Amino acid sequence: MPNALPEYSMVDTDDALVLLCESLSGAPYLILDTEFLRERTYRPELCLVQIKYQEVLACIDTQAVKNLTPLFDLLHNRNIEKVFHAASQDLEIFYLLSKQVPGPLFDTQVAAPLLGHNEQIGYANLVNERLNIELSKSQTRTDWTRRPLNESQISYALDDVIYLEQLYLAMKLELEETERLSWLNDDFAAAEDPEKYEQPAKLRWLKVRNIQRHKGPTLSIIQALATWRELKAREINQPRNWLMKDDVLCTLAQQKPDSEKELSHIRGLDRKTRDRFGQELIEQVNTAKQQTPEPLPPFIKKVKLTPQRLATVQLLNAWVHQRAGELSIAASILAPQKTLEKMVMGDGRAALDGWRDRLIGEDLDAILSGKATVQAKGDGIQLL
Repeated sequence: MPNALPEYSMVDTDDALVLLCESLSGAPYLILDTEFLRERTYRPELCLVQIKYQEVLACIDTQAVKNLTPLFDLLHNRNIEKVFHAASQDLEIFYLLSKQVPGPLFDTQVAAPLLGHNEQIGYANLVNERLNIELSKSQTRTDWTRRPLNESQISYALDDVIYLEQLYLAMKLELEETERLSWLNDDFAAAEDPEKYEQPAKLRWLKVRNIQRHKGPTLSIIQALATWRELKAREINQPRNWLMKDDVLCTLAQQKPDSEKELSHIRGLDRKTRDRFGQELIEQVNTAKQQTPEPLPPFIKKVKLTPQRLATVQLLNAWVHQRAGELSIAASILAPQKTLEKMVMGDGRAALDGWRDRLIGEDLDAILSGKATVQAKGDGIQLL
């Protein structure tokens, strides 16, 4: 059984949302989380928004509220910091609904490695590590579209912002005291880039598995069908794979049926899709096979590291471990092995990003160029 529910507001009318947003318009930060479903629709279906600031604690029932504009105005207020844990899916939902990304941001998952926690740490684990509280997992697979919500669901949803506020305030203070807060600026700015959440239908074919194997009319048909599938999935708001999976799409492109009868022989093609959109599929195939396909992206063959280059990676890695120990963060977070391999293969400092480049980029570049050497000293190593 869940603990007694804290005092909170269930915001389920337009007027109630207006009042809530007005009361929060002067807040310096907002703690936010969402509950949604995306298994049976093209777009993630927003079901609930949890919000907290000091004594204000509320659940916004987005299934009941008709006009979410006041919420979007609050999310886009640049004077208020928006706090999430693992923000990308929440930001995607808000972008799809409002065509703007909330900001400025603070993401406790992104910040956690700078304070000694694992990269990509989950919310429950972070709460456990920092607050010594074990969160319930009972509602992990709940259907958030069902109404009314029961106490267990509400308690689970509220926990996601109640403890997040505690994490945020403590972590931000610790980052300020260690002068690491500014290291996160680039990461948070990148999360606010709208292009991250755009899904151009005409580029969907690039995500088809093993696309490099196809050419000529087959490739042209794959490109046309992938675009058609993406647009149709949006139109009827169903997952693209419910219409047609990638392997079926490729089979259709290879066999090039020119009638609905031939279409019935395509193995794996859903009967509902065939009956409902058969003629459209035939038209797409017939048109596309007469066209020149878009060029494939250049194929980048993975180059195996020579023993000499592997030795260079190991040398860089030794310095990464030294600096990581000095900074009390994991070496794999400061500069992962794959990043070091890219540097050695010619990418140089471009392989590093954000705070990582500022912390260790110059050192690694100096080692690679021969301007600095690594030397053992005491129980560690130093750069000369």
